[in-house]
Amino acid sequence: MSLPSEKDRRLRIAIVGIYHETNTFVETTTTIDDFKKGRWMKSSAIIKEYEHAYHELGGAIEVLRNNNVTLLPVFYTETTPGGMITEETYKQLLTEVTRELATVLPIDGCFVVPHGAAVATKHPDMDGDWLEEVRNIIGNDVPIVGTLDPHANVSQKMMDLTQGLFPYKTNPHVDQRETGRRAASFLLSILRQKKRTTQHLWQAPLAISIERQCTEKEPCKSLYSFAERLCHEVDDMHVGIVLGFPYADVPEMGTSAIIITEDPNKARYVKEQLQSYTVDHLTEFAGKPEAPRTTLERIGRLKKPLLLLDMGDNVGGGTFGNSTFLLELVDQTPHSCFICIFDPQAVKLCLNRFNGESFQLSFGCNPQTRKPYISSVTLISIHEGKFTELKPRHGGQLNYDMGPSAIVETSTGNTVLLHSKRVPPFSLSQLTSCNINPLDFDVIIAKGVNAPIAAYAEVCPDMLHVYTPGPSQADMTDFQYKNRRKPLYPFEDQRPC
Repeated sequence: MSLPSEKDRRLRIAIVGIYHETNTFVETTTTIDDFKKGRWMKSSAIIKEYEHAYHELGGAIEVLRNNNVTLLPVFYTETTPGGMITEETYKQLLTEVTRELATVLPIDGCFVVPHGAAVATKHPDMDGDWLEEVRNIIGNDVPIVGTLDPHANVSQKMMDLTQGLFPYKTNPHVDQRETGRRAASFLLSILRQKKRTTQHLWQAPLAISIERQCTEKEPCKSLYSFAERLCHEVDDMHVGIVLGFPYADVPEMGTSAIIITEDPNKARYVKEQLQSYTVDHLTEFAGKPEAPRTTLERIGRLKKPLLLLDMGDNVGGGTFGNSTFLLELVDQTPHSCFICIFDPQAVKLCLNRFNGESFQLSFGCNPQTRKPYISSVTLISIHEGKFTELKPRHGGQLNYDMGPSAIVETSTGNTVLLHSKRVPPFSLSQLTSCNINPLDFDVIIAKGVNAPIAAYAEVCPDMLHVYTPGPSQADMTDFQYKNRRKPLYPFEDQRPC
């Protein structure tokens, strides 16, 4: 029996991912237990979890399956954003990648899923480092293509090790599946059409303030439109804007763009155009700090339920999700409020009570006073804490688990969902799965900046960003950086004289 020709042979494509957004200003570290309690998947489990999800893996699986490819899901792990990854944890992650990837060799291509802002205690460019390990295993002739979260801090090393990295185009991230499709199609074009492109990194002279990073609003809306126009102006060009993650003290911190083209001269032209555009619009990308009490004075004039975005306790930015700062301020208003608070110990205390029982409870922590919130509460209900999200939402996940959870009402009449696993507010099902109707409240507090908007916009006609204290405070100039690149706006003013 004759062997299949090279033309008819099914391509063998591996899938590998280590995904973490690291806040280096958070005091606690991220451990191997955090990853294993998050998402830790091998082989067919990756397909089962993501084939129908609005996630880049879902998009990649769809395209590769439909193109006569032998799909080799190797290893994927992810955990909620948090502090720096310990050295021991990073070594274990590399061991998993090395061992599992070796079992599927030889391969024709590799689809990778880094976040782009992972930091280990001894590896500030952790994504570049583990991509290098993948390259060492598969060799220099096998193309590596993948996706990036636009909150990546992109290094030249990441560029040099891959043929194409495609950041999502939206924030909140609702186009992850489409980005996976785009990246997988690009990988196939390299393998089947022998397409030969080069990848270029442009580092902007600024770091865009976190609350100015919504791609549906200015100034990012116009920035992305400008990048899109450049793609149409220059044939056969991919331009991916990377917003950057300000809570990582690394040399790559800041906004950037990834340019993929067959002509380096075209890449140079695009860089010049992007540079000119950003310099002309620098001040538009800076935040406008306002005292929280001043922001809350506008509550009465806005439609209800109003979404208050707690920027200082942004769980999707690596914080604890336990700040009561904003709850205490809303307590001083006549408005009814709902908030989620991460506090496993408080949940345990509630599990020993019965529905309708009133008792004294302390939970959470005010980041300014370092004291918990203490109130007489009434237990409303207890819940398992698992829920699903069937719509395209930030993060692209289908299945969530916030652990055993309790709904309590405080003495001021506000409602608190206490949960025992840290989960960011990416899904309205977090509330509705616990029989909470968002329309019952004047105010909903979500611990995030832009990500919660995708989930809550359908029930909250208005929203306010609040400059709250915490490890993800919105004013990046208040952080003490030691390693960031210079000059960088808004730290250094680079406007033309």
